[in-house]
Amino acid sequence: MTTEKNKLPLSVVYKPLSSLLAYARNARTHSAEQVSQIVASMREYGWTNPVLTDEKGEVIAGHGRLLAAEQLSIDEVPTITLSGLSEQQKKAYRLADNKLSLNAGWDTELLKLEFADLLDSEFDISLTGFSLEEIDDLLREPDTPENKEPYTAKIDTPVYEPSDVVPEITELYDQGKTAELKSRIEAAGLPAAVETFLICAAERHTVFHFNRIADYYASADAEIQALFEESALVIIDYEKAIEHGFVHLTKQMVEIVHGQKEDDYA
Repeated sequence: MTTEKNKLPLSVVYKPLSSLLAYARNARTHSAEQVSQIVASMREYGWTNPVLTDEKGEVIAGHGRLLAAEQLSIDEVPTITLSGLSEQQKKAYRLADNKLSLNAGWDTELLKLEFADLLDSEFDISLTGFSLEEIDDLLREPDTPENKEPYTAKIDTPVYEPSDVVPEITELYDQGKTAELKSRIEAAGLPAAVETFLICAAERHTVFHFNRIADYYASADAEIQALFEESALVIIDYEKAIEHGFVHLTKQMVEIVHGQKEDDYA
C-alpha cells in the first residue's frame, strides 16, 4: 500500500547543530562508550545517516549522532525533516527506529566469514561496533565432546612466515583509538587512581599487526627477540605458550610434541 506520506520527496538539509532540539523524553540511552564508537565510525566513514527532525527542529531519530557531533565539534549536520506526523506518530517512530533494528538477527556463519576477511586485511574491527569479547566468542570453536582436548586456549594463534621486509617499529601497531580514549580520560578530571586504571584499560584497544611483528622479530637482536617472546607477541616456546594459555594444541600436535596419545593424559 502506498500512502501520501510515502510520496513526499525527502531532501537532506544541513542545519546548525545548535538549532536542533533534543527530545526531552528520549527513551534510548547512549553510554559514553557507545558515543565514542559513533565518533570513531564518523571519522572512518563520514556522516552516513542524517538526523530526522520534525518541522520545529525537534529530533525524532539521531540523538546519538548529535552527541558524537558535539564531541567532534561539527557545526552543521545533515538532517531530513519528516513533515505531517502527529505527536503520537513521532513518539511511536522514535521507539520503532531503535527497536526494529534490534529485532533483526545474524547469520552466524556469514558473520564469521565477514570478520575473517576483516581480520585478514588487518582492518580495525572495533569500527564494526562489536566488542572484542563478542568477536572472540563468535570465532571460538564450540566446546563439544568431539573437539575437547587436553589443552584449551584463550586464542588460536596463527602462524606467520617472515618476509625479507623489515618494517619500522611504528608500523607494528595502531594506537589511534587508544590515544583518543586516553585523551578523554585525562581531560575528565578523574581521581588519580581511577585515571591510572582507565589509562591501563585503554591499552586494550591497541591493534597489533602480527605479520609485520614477525618480520621485525626475524631481524631483531636476541634481547629484543626474547622480550617479544615474553610479551607473547611471538610464540616460539610452545611449552610456555601452553602453560600461559596463548596457543591451542590439536590432538595431532599433542602426539607430535609429547610422543603419546591423548588418552595417556586422561
